[in-house]
Amino acid sequence: QVQLVESGGGLVQPGGSLRLSCAASGSISSINTMAWYRQPPGKQRELVARITSGGSTNYVDSVKGRFTISRDNAKNTVYLQMNSLKPEDTAVYYCNAVLGVLTLLSWGQGTLVTVSS
Repeated sequence: QVQLVESGGGLVQPGGSLRLSCAASGSISSINTMAWYRQPPGKQRELVARITSGGSTNYVDSVKGRFTISRDNAKNTVYLQMNSLKPEDTAVYYCNAVLGVLTLLSWGQGTLVTVSS
């Protein structure tokens, strides 16, 4: 099974930017939809953004206009560009392949994003 490794998290001040990467151990070109999720401290994991193989994207309302999801099938990598970060964006961020509401792969270790002054 394809394994996922997230990276790029860190500590950033409010208003700052980070770019997260999700590297897959195998090809993602046949996976229609990839997504980023996040789990804030003490809360449940939530869907943040999705991207199809055709490049269609959608986002949770709280990140629209600030986050951009993209994918590079040649590199088997999915990205999440996060701008204008807010303290409420603090969470562990994960990626996965999705089919409807189902996730298809085992979760990686995630990458921690902390937004704080």
